[in-house]
Amino acid sequence: MSRRGALLFAAMCVIWGIPYLLIRVAVEELSPAMLVLARTTVAALLLLPFAAYRRELRPLLPYWLPVLAFAAIEIAVPWVLLGAAEQEISSSLTGLLLAAVPIVGVMIARTTGARERLGLQSGIGLLVGLIGVAAIVGLNLEGASAVPLAEIGLVAVCYAVGPVILQRWLSGLPALGVIAASLGVTAVVFAPIAALSVPEQVPSGKVVGSVLGLAVVCTAVAFLLFFALIAEVGPVRATVITYVNPAVAAVLGVALLDERFTPGMGVGFALVLVGSMFATRRRVEPGESHAPALDSS
Repeated sequence: MSRRGALLFAAMCVIWGIPYLLIRVAVEELSPAMLVLARTTVAALLLLPFAAYRRELRPLLPYWLPVLAFAAIEIAVPWVLLGAAEQEISSSLTGLLLAAVPIVGVMIARTTGARERLGLQSGIGLLVGLIGVAAIVGLNLEGASAVPLAEIGLVAVCYAVGPVILQRWLSGLPALGVIAASLGVTAVVFAPIAALSVPEQVPSGKVVGSVLGLAVVCTAVAFLLFFALIAEVGPVRATVITYVNPAVAAVLGVALLDERFTPGMGVGFALVLVGSMFATRRRVEPGESHAPALDSS
């Protein structure tokens, strides 16, 4: 990996590890719907001009239906669920649980499409990963109900399904255009929803800062850097950041919000990582190309 690639990789590991912390702070004063509206509006206003200048919006018109589906499953639904869940559980626990997204992706892949046979290695990986999730949850709910846990589970499913939509129906389209349009559509949809939960008082400075951090750094800048990372190291190696983000989220939650980090969380996270690597490791048949399926252009 080049020095530029290493810097981009390190930046993305940190940037996409801090949203859980910022969401936890923001939902203290904002409803989940209002947070989604604010985040997507600011990010869309920053990215749409770039996409329009690069003429990456017009090619999306014939694919408006999968773009809407991607916006709903990758942005709208998971972001509002994250906000709702973090009203009850810690940002550390949220981030660690979402480390299981690759495992959910494997389970979805094995039950849809060609329904490939589950090999021994993948089966062991899934089992280890599920044990890890159970260890993370353990006794770490701290009195919270099962509702936020179910919400995080749905978020994991959404984050596993979103890339499938992107790969099957949108892979040939400009990535920046897809993201910018998805953010814009989500903002429009959430405007009337968020109007029902306008805060009675002006949000505090820390909340405003958290929203701006989510929108500008964790969304607009993050996607631009992520596309640069894909161009530098390829889509497959770029996705390794998903194994580091939860650890960053846990460290930040403990250091800045005084959240508890139990031995069960540590052991569970390690098991999830090991399980994910085994479950997602694909056996390459003789003569099969190693090239990634996603378009890196």
